[in-house]
Parts: sequence; C-alpha cells; structure tokens
Amino acid sequence: YPIYFLHQHQRLVIKPANGEQGDHVFVDLSDEGSVLDAWKQVCSTGDTAIAEQFVEGQDLRIVVINYQVVAASIRIPARITGNGQDDIQTLIEKQSHRRSKATGGESYIPLDSETLRCIADAGFSLADILPCGQTLTVRKTANLHTGGTMTDVTQKLRPQLADAAEKAAKALNIPVVGLDMMVDVPDKPAYHIIEANERPGLANHEPQPTAERLIDLLFPQTQPS
Repeated sequence: YPIYFLHQHQRLVIKPANGEQGDHVFVDLSDEGSVLDAWKQVCSTGDTAIAEQFVEGQDLRIVVINYQVVAASIRIPARITGNGQDDIQTLIEKQSHRRSKATGGESYIPLDSETLRCIADAGFSLADILPCGQTLTVRKTANLHTGGTMTDVTQKLRPQLADAAEKAAKALNIPVVGLDMMVDVPDKPAYHIIEANERPGLANHEPQPTAERLIDLLFPQTQPS
C-alpha cells in the first residue's frame, strides 16, 4: 500500500494516525526503502500507520476555540547554525540544551533516525563541521517538542485561511482544535490542511487569549453580558 501511494505522489509523509508531539513522524520520503522502514517503525508502536502526500510550504498552526480562530503561528523545524568549529552533533546538543532550558524541558532535538536522515539528505554527517553562518534544518517536522520554534502571525492571517480553519473545525465537530496547514505565506489564501489536533498546546500561543477563550467555552455563564 505505501509503495503504491509513493508511486502516485513521489514524496510522502508517514506518521501514526493517533500520534502527538511529532513522535514517529517521517517527512518527505522519496524512496521505497525509506517509506517501508518508516511504515514498519510506526506500526511497531501499535498505532495505525498512515501515508500522506508531502506538500511544500510553511507550517501554519491555527487554534480554533468555540469554532472561532483565536491564534495562529508559523512553526519552524529545528535548525542549527554553523560556527566553523563545532561538529554537527555538538551544535545539535548545544541547541537542544538551549531549547530545553527555555521550555522547562519540554522541547529538545532528539538524535534519532529521523534527525540522522535529515542530516544525511542535506549531505552531512554528525561528525562534519558546519561552515560558519550556514544554517542546517535537522528535522522536517516543526513540532515544538522536537526542537521547533514558533512565531505568532495572528494579526497577519489571511481571512480565507481563518475561514477555512473555522469551517474545518465545524465539519469535524471539534470545538477546541489546532489545525495544521501548509501555506506559502500566512497572508496568502493557498493552503493544504494536513492535520487536526484535539489537544493543541494553548500556552504556546501567548499573548493571544487562548486560555480566556477556553474558559469562556467551558463556563459561558461567566462571560460579560
């Protein structure tokens, strides 16, 4: 099944049907060996593996509460910048330490098979010295738990994207949801919805009023008349 899908779309994402925090998500696979290996790894977790067509673009998370958009952020995959002295493994460990310290231990860059694959796809190994000033993306998923970062774009969000997110939440009948979209830029209307998350990390979107809107949803009688 996944190989047939690969022949149809050339570039795939393999991930668990019910996973979270970017665990066992393999992005931009283009050869049969990588697809089968990723498929087996996901199935080994006991979850159902799914294959998706890979879509280029920026990773946009839109948080919808009570079927209204409350926050939107561009999520950026984990990346390192060379200093001309440290090897890639050292740079990853230093960046991972900074991310972990800044997030109370919630975010770090795992040195797993997916990180190694992304580094190899870029033509490097862990022992290579990254040239000074050169940036290397070491994960292709943008999850905060695997070292990603995010930038608030709520005020720049195109109305068509907000409308699409609200319609998707209503179609799924999920009043609190984080919609993941691949977009060119957040102020242009083109998009692909790639995932719906029933437990989005609301605190990650401060200073947008995600907690306030959640309380309003849970206790509507406390809202001002």
